[in-house]
Amino acid sequence: QVQLVESGGGLVQAGDSLRLSCAVSGRTFSINTVSWFRQPPGKEREFVAGVGWSSGTTSYGDFVKGRFTISRDNAKNTIELQMNSLKHEDTARYYCASLRVGDWRFPEDYDTWGQGTQVSVSS
Repeated sequence: QVQLVESGGGLVQAGDSLRLSCAVSGRTFSINTVSWFRQPPGKEREFVAGVGWSSGTTSYGDFVKGRFTISRDNAKNTIELQMNSLKHEDTARYYCASLRVGDWRFPEDYDTWGQGTQVSVSS
């Protein structure tokens, strides 16, 4: 089993930056991709960014537009999401998820999810 624990959320103002962290442990050899998703209030969960566990290849949701950067810290076994120029519409609960097989774009293909961390951006 893989375990994921998110941290780093909080309340910030529009234009501020925030860094989320996802601690990954367990059977990490089985992981293909680790991604961040978010779920705004009353909306469906959407893909934010993902990174290939072995390849390091990154992908981003269209709305990111260069504001967010996903990275892997090999020493700490964490997946980081640096979020800059935050907007009110970035307010959501952010989840870390791991994928063994399937399509990285679809949340239903992911095997393991963390409990999420809340990001609130005041306008």
